[in-house]
Amino acid sequence: MTNSPAKVEPDDGDAAHSAGADAQPPSPEKTSKSASGCEAAVAPECLDRDDVASIADRRGTFVRMLGFWLLPSIALLLALGAAYFKYQEGTASDEDRARVETVQVATEATVAMLSYTPETAAEKLKAARDRLTGPFRGSYTSLTEDVVIPGAQQQRISATARVSAAASVSVSKNRAIVMVFVDQTTTVGKDAPTETDSVVQVSLDKVGSHWLISGFEPK
Repeated sequence: MTNSPAKVEPDDGDAAHSAGADAQPPSPEKTSKSASGCEAAVAPECLDRDDVASIADRRGTFVRMLGFWLLPSIALLLALGAAYFKYQEGTASDEDRARVETVQVATEATVAMLSYTPETAAEKLKAARDRLTGPFRGSYTSLTEDVVIPGAQQQRISATARVSAAASVSVSKNRAIVMVFVDQTTTVGKDAPTETDSVVQVSLDKVGSHWLISGFEPK
């Protein structure tokens, strides 16, 4: 009779040792991923109350600093923008007024310089000098005293000028140019009147608070 080998059962100590050997600790990679995931998400469960309060304080401080610097900067930009547009508006208004004024001065001066009768030539043409300035005033004075006034008195010459149109060409703070369209009627003695149309470029300089004629150039 053959005896079969006895079956050996592991005792509790061997089983525990085997289980301990088979169980593997969590890998460092998994542990690292779990920890980094928690840090990346900044989940509430990863932070205690002190951490949450600290983050909130830092955010609040940043917002206050942003408001402290940003809001005054915006206000300053708005103020500068308003001042700039106000300046532009004022400059445009001054320029518009200067255009209107210089056109009127050029028109009135042209009529005064070119209109006279034998009886009024000396008085009117001398008065017209007050509307002139610079070298042109001297040239006009010489022409009227040497030629125009004596001719008007001796030959009984009358002239009447009318400005049919005038337009501002350019204007700056102290200088302007106006184009004037002149219709002039001239009568010599008992002859029939003759009419002359001309275009004149009138230059004006601002002397003090007044615009005066500094050039009178027929085109």
